[in-house]
Amino acid sequence: MAASSFDMIVIGAGPGGYVAAIRGAQLGLKVAVVEREHLGGICLNWGCIPTKAMLRSAEVFHLMERAKEFGLSADKIGYDLDAVVQRSRGVAKQLSGGVGHLLKKNKVTVVMGAASIPALGKVSVKTEKGSEELTAKNIVLATGARARELPGLEADGDLVWTYKHALTPPRMPKKLLVIGSGAIGIEFASFFNTLGADTTVVEVMDRVLPVEDAEISAFAKKQFVKQGMTIMEKAMVKQLDRAKGSVTAHIETGGKVEKHTFDTVISAVGIVGNVEGLGLEALGVKIDRTHVVTDAHCRTGVNGLYAIGDIAGAPWLAHKASHEGVMVAELIAGQHAHPVKPESIAGCTYCQPQVASVGYTEAKATELGYEIKVGRFPFIGNGKAIALGEPEGMIKTVFDAKTGELLGAHMVGAEVTELIQGYVVGRQLETTEEDLMHTVFPHPTLSEMMHESVLDAYGKAIHF
Repeated sequence: MAASSFDMIVIGAGPGGYVAAIRGAQLGLKVAVVEREHLGGICLNWGCIPTKAMLRSAEVFHLMERAKEFGLSADKIGYDLDAVVQRSRGVAKQLSGGVGHLLKKNKVTVVMGAASIPALGKVSVKTEKGSEELTAKNIVLATGARARELPGLEADGDLVWTYKHALTPPRMPKKLLVIGSGAIGIEFASFFNTLGADTTVVEVMDRVLPVEDAEISAFAKKQFVKQGMTIMEKAMVKQLDRAKGSVTAHIETGGKVEKHTFDTVISAVGIVGNVEGLGLEALGVKIDRTHVVTDAHCRTGVNGLYAIGDIAGAPWLAHKASHEGVMVAELIAGQHAHPVKPESIAGCTYCQPQVASVGYTEAKATELGYEIKVGRFPFIGNGKAIALGEPEGMIKTVFDAKTGELLGAHMVGAEVTELIQGYVVGRQLETTEEDLMHTVFPHPTLSEMMHESVLDAYGKAIHF
């Protein structure tokens, strides 16, 4: 590599890192990005994108099974799991290659290898050919996170899987246990359940999808059970006994331990930040439970050192990481940067039915002392939802009764991950109920339910 001195070095080329690098280059900075594995990071290669490709295959399979409802016929419906996986890997490969093209287009120097920071302003990279020493006044940590593994529940790739194993499964599970019902766990449960696995989900909290509004979680649970899933809440897997071809799980629930046997277990019990081996402690970086502590502008408190994305803590979302990447690049370039507001970042879960939300839940808004108005509208009251054959779902909105501010929006049902952005924009623009009421939503669309939910909060719903 010809140059070794840069204005900004980004460690990690995931959705936070590569976006930061590109934005920095656009602003005239000389930028290098260091990546130890794949351009695009976990998101593009082993997370957001390939899971959505697999879930799309499951969705199409489910629709084929429902062909008769739509006046169609489809015989000998089946699937080829290897082909489903191959398609998802192809999608991931295509997008990872696209990241490489974008970095090259923006004249970002890419160094493949494992980085460490031996001193402020210096990055040492172990590459296949040896090592390279880089310098920069500004260093951005974007190293992401990996699956958390609990003692005794460690993955082995055969009987017990992490999300990576589940993305390239050695077989189709017949009887599956999923530990954890956050986005990762419930998406894999939904995928394998749709393809025919006898699926059990164990959640330590009092409800599935515990970060969501309680009413949305309850609605989703009913649909999961209707689809054949077994949901165990307030339950904990205490032990896994592994035998040839089977795993016996000791599940504690209600003060008693039950034993259940499965052929496959997926552990989805959270993530830990990739903070090891970087030399952060020696630099004085504060780390709290595997995540770097930062201020609202992603500054670590160590001069010239920033942290973005999963390594910087919740919410652990790719779009949050990307926005932080842009913000930090603009800050380094001397521009006025707008900090990320966690409560205005949407969360999306691509199970069947989909779940999406932004802002405060009804319970959180009440806890914070707001006097609230709550609106609800069911999918069964929407013409487009009925025409699509997707009448199960609801949209819920939470408003400040005094000011009309949209405090939160929560959805469950078909395509809600595409609808939620309307409310995200509303929160960013500090929209009130009056603004939303006076907005004309196109007909026939699912988005009309967003309007009706607002109207319902003020006793003005038309179609329900």
